[in-house]
Amino acid sequence: MLRYAITSRALFPGSDRQQQAALLEETARWAADGIDYIQLREKDLAAAVLAELSRTIVQQIAISGGAARLLVSSRADIAIATGAHGVHLTASPGELTPAQVRLLFAAHRPAPVVTVSCHTAAEVVRAREFGVAAILFAPVFEKPLRGQPSLPGQGLDRLREACLAAAPIPVFALGGVTPDNAADCVHAGAAGIAGIRLFHG
Repeated sequence: MLRYAITSRALFPGSDRQQQAALLEETARWAADGIDYIQLREKDLAAAVLAELSRTIVQQIAISGGAARLLVSSRADIAIATGAHGVHLTASPGELTPAQVRLLFAAHRPAPVVTVSCHTAAEVVRAREFGVAAILFAPVFEKPLRGQPSLPGQGLDRLREACLAAAPIPVFALGGVTPDNAADCVHAGAAGIAGIRLFHG
């Protein structure tokens, strides 16, 4: 079962600096534990701060000797500048396409790992046509939202359909995934599981 961990410094107490330090402690643990993908998803941070976090995580992965790959959410420029392995994109029409990301990387380094979040069958098919490295399909299970009603899950049948539509691209189950239901996701065809709280702490 592949594992895809997504950062959220908001899960840690303290000042923003303390949260960033705690986040880096966690990413170091992930790298040492053999997590397959680490997605740096701190979109509200200034570019310079995000770049410093990315650079540090790349160093952590190298020190660990593991095979983790760091993906920076939506920021191909920062991924390139810091030696990250690739970029995670949403299915939003305003995002760069995987082809555009590859073109940006081509002048600097080897081809990037590009993953995409998908919520519908149509988005899954489009991502497959783009030839992405992996698809995150969400939400599979009900997802609690802070201060808002929970987001209903699409269920295992939809996940199964997404995996069939994505083939041969691997799909990660995202949204409400826990250690208790992870095996169900794999049984439905997912190559692995993804989450924020799933790997926290």
